[in-house]
Amino acid sequence: MRLAIFHRWVFIVLYSCTMVAAKSQSKIEVTRKPNEPKVNIFIDNKPFTTFFFTDTLEKPVLYPIYAANGQAITRGYPLAPRLGEPTDHPHHIGLWFNYESVNGLDFWNNSFAIPDDKKEQYGWIKTDAITQTKSGSKGILSYTALWQNIHHAVLLKEATSFVFSAIGTTRIIDRTTTLAAEQDIMFKDVKDGMLGLRVAHELQLPDTATKTFTDDKGNITQVKADTITTGDYITSEGKQGNGAWGTRANWCMLYGKLGNDTVSIAIIDHPTNVGYPTYWHARGYGLFAANPLGQKIFSNGKQELNFKLPKGQLVTFRYRIIINSGKNRLGTEQIEKMAAEFGKSK
Repeated sequence: MRLAIFHRWVFIVLYSCTMVAAKSQSKIEVTRKPNEPKVNIFIDNKPFTTFFFTDTLEKPVLYPIYAANGQAITRGYPLAPRLGEPTDHPHHIGLWFNYESVNGLDFWNNSFAIPDDKKEQYGWIKTDAITQTKSGSKGILSYTALWQNIHHAVLLKEATSFVFSAIGTTRIIDRTTTLAAEQDIMFKDVKDGMLGLRVAHELQLPDTATKTFTDDKGNITQVKADTITTGDYITSEGKQGNGAWGTRANWCMLYGKLGNDTVSIAIIDHPTNVGYPTYWHARGYGLFAANPLGQKIFSNGKQELNFKLPKGQLVTFRYRIIINSGKNRLGTEQIEKMAAEFGKSK
């Protein structure tokens, strides 16, 4: 009798655990309508992000990106401007991957704002095929693209795979990008690169001063001060706020109030990446970027990396982006655990 009761109790516990796990397991949908230059990603039937690769953009992007609470963590401008948000740096769109100097071509700063007589100095990343879409407990999106100049001469062939997953109120994007050199390539050591994210206005760091930024071609951008910003940075090395910029760390997190929740965004570098641990080009005005190839400006000239990729050679970059919403920010122990897990991935 007691044995029968025990077996029944074990069955109930196992059944309950199975049901809880089933309820907590998110469903990721990766969908594309035929001939549309975009792929939509949903988590539990709610929009998470869209992969845009239209010819009107100079590069493919993930935009917008939503936290679990439905708040967009990305700035709206220039694709869908929101009232009162900054309109600087029109090339900062969602989440992207490119670089400022590839054989002298500027892929990073290219946008609709560049005048025609200067376009010769810039590069485009054109998606040529969506190679995989898969839905399930993890979503997969893979594509190939060409890094080319204004005359469509190809410098690099790109193969990228995104893996999307969710655990409770945490969303995870794992990005793996392999670049194949179609000619001898030089990534000159410069400031602007490589994995970039432009965040929502509220997640900028508080600042009362208007700042002026000038790129290497003399283009000037002003970023005005405002009062609704709540963001702050912290790195794996303990650097905080504006002190995170120009420092090395294997992860960096930006967090602040968005809607009724605290939203945390962590970017994790992979130990196999060139330049690991990366330098963080983490600006208070909303640019959150990892630049492993630009070291001279961040180290005040103590280090320099002009990365060469000979014709026919490959290089791979891996990053994990974590987005969480809740009462409190993600703890450093949680990020360390996810970073260790990511570091073991191939």
